[in-house]
Amino acid sequence: MTLQRSFSLLLAGILLLVHQPVQASTAQDFDACLSHLRTKALDAGHAHDTLNQVLSSVTFNQRIVELDRSQAEFIETFLQYLDRRASVDRVEKGRQLLREHRVLLQRIADEYGVRPEYIIAFWGMETNFGTYFGKTPVFDAVVTLACDGRRGEFFTNQFFSALRILEEGHIDMEQMKGSWAGAMGHTQFMPSTFLSYAVDYDGNGRKDLWNSLPDAFASAANYLSAMGWQDGRRWGREVILPRGFDYSQADIERSQPLSHWRKLGVRQVDGRLVPDLDFSAAIVLPQGHRGPAFIVYDNFHLIMRWNRSLHYALAVGYMADRVAGMGQLHAKRPADSNEGRLSRGEVLELQQRLAALGLYDAEATGRIGAQTRNAVRQFQQMVKVPADAYPTHALLEQLRQRQQDVSVELSRVDP
Repeated sequence: MTLQRSFSLLLAGILLLVHQPVQASTAQDFDACLSHLRTKALDAGHAHDTLNQVLSSVTFNQRIVELDRSQAEFIETFLQYLDRRASVDRVEKGRQLLREHRVLLQRIADEYGVRPEYIIAFWGMETNFGTYFGKTPVFDAVVTLACDGRRGEFFTNQFFSALRILEEGHIDMEQMKGSWAGAMGHTQFMPSTFLSYAVDYDGNGRKDLWNSLPDAFASAANYLSAMGWQDGRRWGREVILPRGFDYSQADIERSQPLSHWRKLGVRQVDGRLVPDLDFSAAIVLPQGHRGPAFIVYDNFHLIMRWNRSLHYALAVGYMADRVAGMGQLHAKRPADSNEGRLSRGEVLELQQRLAALGLYDAEATGRIGAQTRNAVRQFQQMVKVPADAYPTHALLEQLRQRQQDVSVELSRVDP
């Protein structure tokens, strides 16, 4: 490892520590927070008995705080993510469950306008078809995160919503378990989502996302329908881009009429041009220009409202297609498809180096967002490589080399 690289990684690690928020994890701090939450909950109309039941048993969980702040050191590429989340075995299990629950799912589809394969796909992605809901008590999760402070207001509202679920008798507190962030049941609804969209589809007087598949399936469909799901339209599809395609146009935020992409020569995997229609569509390249390409529609954006991850949304759409009987990806895998994406420390270094070139003016966080992608695209255009906005190890090395070359040139200038 070069001295320059060692210094860069050390600097990245120091800055990551600096940017970590202060946590209130002492027993005294937590007790003060519980007292504050009790007062706010009483002011909001929640019952003394419910608060006594919940707050007498809730505990601060430091592991939840660590999970909320952490990011995997090596992030999966899209193809790695897809292989794990939409595997052949999981697709086959989804098809089996689609056959098993076809009557119920079709009835829900007729009522809510969300086809069965999509409900199966969300179910598989969220809890592996109900085999793992999470083991964290929901109140431990939401109270810990409310008291930690980083997203205090959001999780305080989740705490109030969880109290309401308990007060309305939908589930016993002992059964109210879920993910480390408080997501619950077959569909992993947050408490506020539960209150807004959960459905008592089996008619037993309770909205039970843990033990009732009719309630869980109908709740998922109701959520998507309420957001504006367009029945009869796809989420998107894999496409083949024409030779010479301008990769700077490939961006989830750069929608054009589908007819625009047709005129540019974008084709379906069967070789036909995409349809000559005027509804909105965007091209996305989840693993850069050397990976698969997709064109995505309005329903795709609704999937991203369920979960803001591009990888997640593409996997849901792909899983739904596969469960419905469609084939695997058409695109050939790049030779380095198993190479992990940049670590958080490397992303932080990338942002710092882009900032030094005047291409990035936001806070360096080690997380990739729209501003980082835009800066990457500008650098790619500077060095005349495909401007797909996808940061790679090779791109980071180009940045290091460019700045090293500048340093060498400056050292040759007479003082």
